[in-house]
Amino acid sequence: MSSFRNHRVIIASLFLPNTAVLGESHPSTPELHAIPTHIPNFHNYGGQPLKTPLAAPGIRASAPLKSIVEDLKDKSRTGTPAVSPGIELVSPIFANFTLTTPGTPSGDGTKSPALNPFFDPASVNAARSRPRSPISAPAPASPAHIPHRVNRKNSRARRPNSDSPLGRQYHIEPNPHGNGGLNNAVSSVGARLKRKLWIGTLGANTDGFKEPLKRNIDRRMNEECDSQPVWIPDDEFVEYYDMFCHQVLWPCLHYVVPDAPKTKFFYESKSFSAYVKVNQRFADAIVATYHDGDIIWVNDYHLMLVPSMVRQKLPSAIIGFFLHVAFPSSEIFRCLSVRESLLRGVLGADLIGFQTANYARHFRQTVSRILALETLPKGIQAEDHFVDVAVFPMGIDVNSLREKKREPEVTHWVQTLKERYTGVKLVVGRDKLDEVQGVRHKLLAFEAFLDKHPEYHQKVVLIQVALQTTEENEAHGGVADVVARINSRFSTLTYQPVVFLHTEDLSFSQYLALLTIADAFLVTSMREGMALRTHEFVECQDGRHRPLILSEFTGSYSYSGFRSCIAVNPWDTRNTAKAIYQALTMDDEEAFSRWEDLHNHVVTQTAQAFVTSFLTRCLRTNIEHLQGDSTVAHLDIPRLLPRYKHSQRRLILIDLEDTLWLRHPRKIGAIPTEALDVVKRLSEDVKNEVWLLSGLTVKELEEVASAVPRVGLVAENGCFVRPIPGKSGESSWITMVTNFNLTWKSSCVEILNYFTERTPGSFVEEREASVVWRFFSGDANDSESSDRQWARRQAAEAQNHIFDSLGERYGLRIIPGENSFLVLPNYISRSTAVGAILHAGGPAHSPLAGRAAWVAPETLEAESITDDFAKDFVLAVGSDEKLLRRLNELDNSETCSTSGKGTDAKWKVGRREVVGLLKALVAVGTSKASTDVPLSPVLG
Repeated sequence: MSSFRNHRVIIASLFLPNTAVLGESHPSTPELHAIPTHIPNFHNYGGQPLKTPLAAPGIRASAPLKSIVEDLKDKSRTGTPAVSPGIELVSPIFANFTLTTPGTPSGDGTKSPALNPFFDPASVNAARSRPRSPISAPAPASPAHIPHRVNRKNSRARRPNSDSPLGRQYHIEPNPHGNGGLNNAVSSVGARLKRKLWIGTLGANTDGFKEPLKRNIDRRMNEECDSQPVWIPDDEFVEYYDMFCHQVLWPCLHYVVPDAPKTKFFYESKSFSAYVKVNQRFADAIVATYHDGDIIWVNDYHLMLVPSMVRQKLPSAIIGFFLHVAFPSSEIFRCLSVRESLLRGVLGADLIGFQTANYARHFRQTVSRILALETLPKGIQAEDHFVDVAVFPMGIDVNSLREKKREPEVTHWVQTLKERYTGVKLVVGRDKLDEVQGVRHKLLAFEAFLDKHPEYHQKVVLIQVALQTTEENEAHGGVADVVARINSRFSTLTYQPVVFLHTEDLSFSQYLALLTIADAFLVTSMREGMALRTHEFVECQDGRHRPLILSEFTGSYSYSGFRSCIAVNPWDTRNTAKAIYQALTMDDEEAFSRWEDLHNHVVTQTAQAFVTSFLTRCLRTNIEHLQGDSTVAHLDIPRLLPRYKHSQRRLILIDLEDTLWLRHPRKIGAIPTEALDVVKRLSEDVKNEVWLLSGLTVKELEEVASAVPRVGLVAENGCFVRPIPGKSGESSWITMVTNFNLTWKSSCVEILNYFTERTPGSFVEEREASVVWRFFSGDANDSESSDRQWARRQAAEAQNHIFDSLGERYGLRIIPGENSFLVLPNYISRSTAVGAILHAGGPAHSPLAGRAAWVAPETLEAESITDDFAKDFVLAVGSDEKLLRRLNELDNSETCSTSGKGTDAKWKVGRREVVGLLKALVAVGTSKASTDVPLSPVLG
């Protein structure tokens, strides 16, 4: 298998890592320290792009403060004009932040007052020496005021007037909206990713850009940044990004039930239409630049339709999709009116990646319930292909962060902060002010901590770094009133308990210094993907080993390495306050033990591991799929017969229903005599071991057992096995579900009877160890039928009820079909039955099989199937994809699919041709081989 290093990777993300800005770049400032050109990005929260651009920050003056905080207190009481940013090459989030260098007196010999420990007179003087920004001065703010962000509709970076001539100079700089976690991860692999191309938007209004200017930007971005801009009209982008992505899709993915009328309004207006158009623009851009062998990597919820759009144009392309945020349970996602379109969009990929196993499980369950597709632990069996679903936790670039920590700039700020906060313990947090990030809950817990432990008054400070968000989200977050109340209650002339800093108030070096001296790091998210800032804190604590307080609802907490944190439920204010006290009073030995576990995870699950594992799995998955449907040939009988003829021990596995016999759901009828006769003749060959696999009950298969006495039988999709009779000619049924609790059946039947009364033409089949609900008995191809559409909706509801009320409690599995679904115990299937048949100690061979040792999950559902009772030749004919995939692992197997859909089998064969195939095998076995045996149409 070739490595991804030999392929170009096309990375589709909404915002490019770099953007083009009209006007000259800022000149260097000689009094600043030299900064290395490669500095890791300051991770965007949850790996998400910012919703608003950064305004150029300003240094605001106020009267000197004698407080020990001096103060990160509020920005200013009397604002001064903003100044242009410095040139420290920090991450895009801090691209506009002013870098300050201590120790330089002002030009007039006086010292300007410092607003907080990150700004001193030298930084103010340096700022004054640089060109002024055209942005007007901010309005004065009260001490408790948290400055508003810009409105959502103005969330895209503004450019100068649209009539700018082409000759006006522009420069390329880091994009403040870029996905910091993804950008870091891709950069971290360095030369191992030899060729790559980013596809995304600039993150700026572009309607006024003339075509020559766009072409010039295209050329420079491609040559200098390996990037291809996607040009989207401004109005279309606002509808797509501000309305659908962030008012409908983002809340839903973070467990906020969408407002049904609002969702319907957006869908019926142009909001979702804009989402479709933007996704199509990305798909067209990918197709236009695609070359054979390229790996297409689509990222995040902004582009959920792109995989299927690209698949339509490039059927054999290597496509991977990764979701950087959470994925909710099906009960939340199903509230979206466009749920099916979004799910089918991502199912166009070969591989779908998630941050945690829970998110992957939620996705599989959602697809099963909404689209009625069969889901397996490995992925999803779509109508015409198989989609792998896997977990790839994102990490940080540990080596780059270590290099940055060792820089003099960071060392200086560490020393400055230690002096400023002598005798004070620091609790640090860094979040957006969105409601879902739980900042208000954090503040309430800190207030409860101060109430409970008055001995910590004037000895603990909470420094909260607030990431960029919109004014609307900030209002919903509801933190301003809590900050004001805490500071009014507990502040003194020399102490302020809560210090709020927006991201424009500190550089990446200052942020690392803050993490280094922190006594605890506090995350209280209500729901989050991967909290990479916790990884940064752990790495920065290499010398102090202070504890991490982490919400149970973050993706990071789901990994065993992060279970050594102090876990909290953000809604439980009292216990969160208790966790703060525990962190501040924890002894060094316990703190080090906890930190060691955290650190081992951080240095193992790195950014490099994330990129490498995802691209490798994506490439491998595509190769497996190409070996499946697109290259599966029709069965070549003349090629098969010599192998069969010269083998001495043969295993033949044949599906009964829909292969030998087209069974009508309401009319049992008789199995065609011709089919049973050829199976009987095949079983009479002493070299053959023939098995019929069925979903019928033991009672229904008794007639088959009498007609073909030397054939092994599997009933109820693996629940019961009847071995081939021995020399005595006798054989009895063996249960494979002895150790399973089957009391769930009565409750399941009761639920299905309820839905049967409300679904015309439906009925329940109760079997010994499984239950089938046939919700539609009409033409399966009549997808436009209103009756069938209603029946499918009822089936989805019924599956939800069964799974939620019985599934996890009793360990049940639901297998959906065209017009029915099957409920049976977990770890039982035709595949597990065949595993038992192949094993020398299985029920087909061992006298102790009645004890049903095979029900052990680790045995039945192993990734590979064993062949302890080896055969020279194994032939499987049927439509069970799970069984066919597992049998492919045997060296001597020939797998034939009769489904007529996408398959991973080695051959395709028509259902009408199966009897003819078996007759050809019989002829060879009786030395009457003929490759021209007529194929008898059995299935009428």
